[in-house]
Amino acid sequence: MKIAIVGGGPGGLYLAALMKQLDAAHDITVWERNAPDDTFGFGVVFSDETLGGIENADPEFAEAMARRFARWTDIDIHFGAESRTVGGQGFAAMSRKELLRLLQERCRDLGVVVHYSTLAPDADALRASYDLVVAADGANSQVRAAYTDFFRPALDRRHNKYMWLGTDRVFEAFQFFVKQTEWGTMQVHGYPYSETGSTFIVEMHEDVWRRAGFDATEGADFPPGVSDEQAVERMRELFAEELAGHQVFANNSKWLNFTTVRNERWHHGNLVLVGDAAHTAHFSIGSGTKLAMEDSLALAACLHEHPDVDSALTAYETERRSVVESTQRAAQASLEWFENIGMYVDQEPTQFCFNLLTRSRRITYDNLRTRDQEFADHVDAAFAKSQGLDGTAPAMFQPFRLGQLELKNRVVVSSMDMYSAVDGVPGDFHLVHLGSKAMGGAGLVMTEMVCVSPEARITPGCTGLWTDAQRDSWARIVSFVHDRSTARIGLQLGHAGRKGSTRLMWEGMDDPLPEGNWEIAGPSPLPYGPGSAVPRELTRADMDRITAEFVAAARRGAEAGFDLLELHCAHGYLLSSFLSPVANHRTDEYGGPLENRLRFPLEVFDAVRAAWPAERPVIVRISATDWVPDGNTEHDAVEIARAFIAHGAEAIDVSSGQVTKDERPAFGRSYQTPFADRIRHEIAAATGTAVIAVGAIASYDDVNSILLAGRADLCAVGRTHLYDPHWTLHAAAEQEYRGAAAEWPVQFKAGRRKPPTSRTDAVRPRLSLLRADESDQTVHLRWTPSREPAPVS
Repeated sequence: MKIAIVGGGPGGLYLAALMKQLDAAHDITVWERNAPDDTFGFGVVFSDETLGGIENADPEFAEAMARRFARWTDIDIHFGAESRTVGGQGFAAMSRKELLRLLQERCRDLGVVVHYSTLAPDADALRASYDLVVAADGANSQVRAAYTDFFRPALDRRHNKYMWLGTDRVFEAFQFFVKQTEWGTMQVHGYPYSETGSTFIVEMHEDVWRRAGFDATEGADFPPGVSDEQAVERMRELFAEELAGHQVFANNSKWLNFTTVRNERWHHGNLVLVGDAAHTAHFSIGSGTKLAMEDSLALAACLHEHPDVDSALTAYETERRSVVESTQRAAQASLEWFENIGMYVDQEPTQFCFNLLTRSRRITYDNLRTRDQEFADHVDAAFAKSQGLDGTAPAMFQPFRLGQLELKNRVVVSSMDMYSAVDGVPGDFHLVHLGSKAMGGAGLVMTEMVCVSPEARITPGCTGLWTDAQRDSWARIVSFVHDRSTARIGLQLGHAGRKGSTRLMWEGMDDPLPEGNWEIAGPSPLPYGPGSAVPRELTRADMDRITAEFVAAARRGAEAGFDLLELHCAHGYLLSSFLSPVANHRTDEYGGPLENRLRFPLEVFDAVRAAWPAERPVIVRISATDWVPDGNTEHDAVEIARAFIAHGAEAIDVSSGQVTKDERPAFGRSYQTPFADRIRHEIAAATGTAVIAVGAIASYDDVNSILLAGRADLCAVGRTHLYDPHWTLHAAAEQEYRGAAAEWPVQFKAGRRKPPTSRTDAVRPRLSLLRADESDQTVHLRWTPSREPAPVS
């Protein structure tokens, strides 16, 4: 093949070396606009997985890298006057300049032609002259820009300012310096990369950056290679303590805002994007060079394995996209955590450190315990102390007080619509569904959305509380839960609004009923989405009637014996649609600014609170974001939560979306938890209001991690309970917890031990086993340079 590579960074050079090794007949040319010794940056970090792939593909190059690695396992977190060390992580880093030099030598030895200090020819010309054109020219890729209409890049410029620097202070481990200043929180990400130097990245929110006066050079135009020396000198003063008498060095160092790059497509004909040209992930998870070299490994393999360029590029994109998107989700969570780091500065130091370590959701409590059991023990003890609780139970099995309601543990069975009622009456199905979840160990079991009138239903199969017969059927279910378990049961009360009069979920979710339908209403005559019915705009008289229906339903719910009431103000149903500017276009006092959009939901809340027994809590479920432009955001969610708390809500149940069919949610594990986290830290914790996290929380490890980090007080788990109604009890068995927070029904106690699985009678040699155990004890490894010069290849 005749291959053109635009960009002589690690991704481009590594691909060239790999392809030349696979077939020496490949004609490969690389264009790099910088000189070979114009290396910007300091150190690069690799994971074990990446190093394993490099070693497998090119052992000689991997060995050359390994001789230059700084290796360590510890992370040191400096927060206020205290420091914490967490071990067992595993890092390998090296100088970016050394990495590029090795790659340049490898390409030279293999016969790859590299044009330095040379701009590549026009992309169209390259595509016409070469079998394959690879754009490895970075986040500001000119090749990608030439085909914007095809690749359709999305560039997300973030809120923090950061600057790459170096220092001759050789850190022994990864360092996080979290520094409180008169202008706000600043943080340093530092790590060693050689025997003589470390990377020193300074980061802060743009608001802090401006208050500190760093915007003095905002309008300056620094040419490539020229650093912002005024800012660098200020860094030397600000971080003198962290530098401990050592120097800080600049190398093309200037203030930047990280931009997350995503592309709808990665290849076009014989043109393909790799590395930062295709995607970026925030430096706080150390992924840029790693992802670029992994791209090159995958692309080289696919080109070698497939008969033509098109099928090879399709296979490459298929293989890499899911991996990259997973990394980008983790990086997004990490960068957003650092953007909001100021929210956490009042946390107890151990909890803060745990919060920092688990910010991307890739490291969890169980994962951390495996790596450093001693630190995990400190996390448990700090959490228990902060809650005034027994430190021997896992976090999820610590009790919680919601107003005057005592919950035995912190697991909630989330509300899930079952669409299985007849005329709004819950039947045997609901008894088994909710009863099994209560007997399965959860502390609180929530009903599906129970509708306040026939016209408030989503579907003909929805339950209600507009008749005494419905109340009596609910009372039967509540009595079963109270008699047969130690769980509490909560009533979720709602009105479908413009999302009503639709088919059962399995017949066509959100599709209007073909016949026998009822009139739907909303704040404005705007349909939920294409094909949805147009609602009638509610009048003041309609709102009074609906408020009365909520009150009557709440009274019936209290008579049925429910322990708690949740007002459903989420997911685009009636009260949610009043809150959202996407659904509410009213011009009266119930539309326009958020304080007006809140008016009717708060009126309903106040009426329900007054009708509900004072000793039983009333909580609210909200959608924290509409996931569309011009919709509610997480910042609006804080104000919505603040308003309900001021009116007496004892918990905020934080969900998101489902307000419009145009939404574009960022799905992922625990993807809604950051919204709960923000509400808890900005307002709820200070008022003593509980926060419930919900959304793709799939494991007990997720639950413990969320609680221990202080992101929520309770976790609502839905689909996992459909998979396993006894999920909470099984989680207790897995964690070897026995106690009142996870008491098995007496009828089921014989099954409380995990069933045995397949086994082997093979006996491993004792001495071999002992040696393996001894090697596993290396939890804390520090980088201690020998000070001997690194070998030169």
